[in-house]
Amino acid sequence: MKVLQECLLVLHFVGIASLLGGFLTQLSAATRRVVPAMLHGAATMLVTGLALYVVDKNGLHHEPPAAKMAVKLGVLVVISALVWTQRTKEELAEPLYFAIGGLTLANIIIAVFWH
Repeated sequence: MKVLQECLLVLHFVGIASLLGGFLTQLSAATRRVVPAMLHGAATMLVTGLALYVVDKNGLHHEPPAAKMAVKLGVLVVISALVWTQRTKEELAEPLYFAIGGLTLANIIIAVFWH
């Protein structure tokens, strides 16, 4: 079970890297858009995050804090909705672009500092 948790955590980090990397590749672009890395990263984070919650809840280490998990899930659902709805647009509005990046960073901060 520990190996499963660690594999899921690595995949979750890959999802974060993909989402944040996709965001950063568009930072200097003349017209910003949602790239596939952002879409796949958000989906990977969602699936692996839920799987990690289930593994943790079923007694591997400790009961994960429900409030923290609810906030992280809520933030990720908003990120996923933004990425999904904007994926076919040729140009992403600047406020939406920075919302995706800011919420991604916020999700990382919540994960690290909320104990």
